[in-house]
Amino acid sequence: MAESNPPLRRDAERNRQLLLRTAYELMASAGLDVAYEDIARAAGMGMGTIYRRFPQRQDLLDALFSEHLDTVVSLAEQASRHDDAWVGLAWFLEQQLEIEAQSRGLGELLRGRNQATALVIRARERMTPIVADLIARAVRAGQLAPGVTPADFVAAHVMVGSVMDASRTFAPDLWRRALAVALAGLRHAELPGDPPGETVIDRFYNDEKK
Repeated sequence: MAESNPPLRRDAERNRQLLLRTAYELMASAGLDVAYEDIARAAGMGMGTIYRRFPQRQDLLDALFSEHLDTVVSLAEQASRHDDAWVGLAWFLEQQLEIEAQSRGLGELLRGRNQATALVIRARERMTPIVADLIARAVRAGQLAPGVTPADFVAAHVMVGSVMDASRTFAPDLWRRALAVALAGLRHAELPGDPPGETVIDRFYNDEKK
């Protein structure tokens, strides 16, 4: 009996990954409100399986956010290896938005403040040092003004993402123009006010008043 435990654990993880992929694919077109029944049916599983893996819908959303975080961290690491820091920063932001353009559900997830605070903090802890290093390199190269922070890039991401969400059904590429405007502003505008700190990033993606 003891020898059967590892295969059972592998089956459970395989089911979990299948449910995540299925949920992501359905939510890409229909948004976050896809019913558990539809996810289970599309994955070829019973309702009991999906509730065992994700007892609450928030459990499923947190898992999807965590998967997305891993992807974005990988993109940031690729950007950090670019010889031109500004090109790396612009590419990184564009690649994030390219992914979101393919998924209505992901856009709703990122800008709907549905993430758990611990996940948001973990995202900041993993991402901020990479982006901060790229910004510092761009400042040294004269490509960005001193005072630009990772939170400014998060603000640009939220602004362009909001344009994407609002125009997804009638002008799906409008976000690209918004991104060009945002990048030009980051690079050339005189930014007013105090530079935003890291805690601003947490508040962008999580509403503490929930």
